[in-house]
Amino acid sequence: MLKSAGFKVEAFGEADAFLQYLATNPVPVAVLDIWMERMTGMELLAHLCAKSPQTRVIFITGHEDPAAEATVMQGGAFGFLIKPFDDEKFLNLVVRALDTAAQ
Repeated sequence: MLKSAGFKVEAFGEADAFLQYLATNPVPVAVLDIWMERMTGMELLAHLCAKSPQTRVIFITGHEDPAAEATVMQGGAFGFLIKPFDDEKFLNLVVRALDTAAQ
């Protein structure tokens, strides 16, 4: 969806690969799932806050979890969406995140 809307997108199958990419590339916005293999999205958020505080993080998840939402939002996430979500709402959130990351 992001590619078709004209955004440059890099996809990663593992958090470690993303962190390696982050070490040499600016990442203005990251879209993460809460539950990933080997490292949770919350753990990855902590790494991002330490290594790339300018990166805006948007979480998506298939499970409504108010405690997880509160935790990531308090931890510095920019947004939180539950699947299925409205495509326009997601794209608007990405645009807003990019705008604040550039400041």
